[in-house]
Amino acid sequence: MLCPAALIPDVTGIDVYQAAYRAARHQHTVFIGIERDTNRWNVKADTLTARPHPTLDDHTHHAVHRAVTQLINSREIRSDSLAGSVYFVLYGVTTEHRARQLAAALHAATRRPPAPAAQLQTD
Repeated sequence: MLCPAALIPDVTGIDVYQAAYRAARHQHTVFIGIERDTNRWNVKADTLTARPHPTLDDHTHHAVHRAVTQLINSREIRSDSLAGSVYFVLYGVTTEHRARQLAAALHAATRRPPAPAAQLQTD
């Protein structure tokens, strides 16, 4: 089941983050969350919490990587953001609303079949 943007959890704070991560692992689902970092937001997703581990196929991984690169190039997210094979982190998103949108798109990309990664691109 996809997670709508409005339901993406705010995992700001180590205790909240760890509880959400443990819950995702216990429920065998992809961990997804946003966290406040001073005046910006970060998006985090980790597929290692899901069973079976939903590794991204090459096409989906390349699409997500291209979208993250485009977001970096447009300066919508910081250049130290990461689109790995199982872990994703987008640093420096300007608004909570946009962070939720990006998190929902990342969550959709980790599903089988994946939703279009084009949702990650800039508006």
